[in-house]
Amino acid sequence: MVHLVYCDDKEKVLEKILDGTKTMVVRGASGRKIPHSRVFAGETLYFMKKGSALISATATVTSVQNFVKLDDAEIIKVLEENQNKLNLSEKQKERWHKKCLCLIEFNGVKSIEPLAFDHQGNMDDWLILNKIEDVVVGTSIPYNYDNSRF
Repeated sequence: MVHLVYCDDKEKVLEKILDGTKTMVVRGASGRKIPHSRVFAGETLYFMKKGSALISATATVTSVQNFVKLDDAEIIKVLEENQNKLNLSEKQKERWHKKCLCLIEFNGVKSIEPLAFDHQGNMDDWLILNKIEDVVVGTSIPYNYDNSRF
């Protein structure tokens, strides 16, 4: 599988990934939600800046940490222990203060020739795909959530 990761434009997430100051992304919710337990070492991440409609970087997953039913102290500890890789602002620490967390570490970040993203109505900020061409203008297919089911 490959993964399309939306990067917060206001927090300059993609810029941090490209300059090497961010080597891990986090997703969280009150319950298990994509990509929790659905991303694995060796898989490919594609990154796009939210609002840009351009997929512009790629990386390879090196490790994944999945957490469930964390209490407040555990959430703070997990985020703090990984802060040197996550590079989160205070606002982001608040956003990702969730009981279920998925931390995805990556390496081999490369800028790519931008691919035009074919946005469809009901997409989340993390998509699990068979291939990136499935969401690229000209080769896209109707997105379904088959790969996102638990």
